[in-house]
Amino acid sequence: MNFLGIFLGMVGPWQIGLIVLAILLLFGGKKIPEMMRGLGGGIKEFKKASKDEDTDGDSKLEEKK
Repeated sequence: MNFLGIFLGMVGPWQIGLIVLAILLLFGGKKIPEMMRGLGGGIKEFKKASKDEDTDGDSKLEEKK
């Protein structure tokens, strides 16, 4: 069994709870929603940019025809 399989196999509900608790203690309750909004906005921008790139590529293919 490889290292990644062993590592992922050892993470259970207690470990996840401990990780969440550590994150709450490090960042605080007020900062986490702001971070999640920023992450969501970044993902939204990434999807929009990749969609725009796809449509730009399609229009360039049509121009070559």
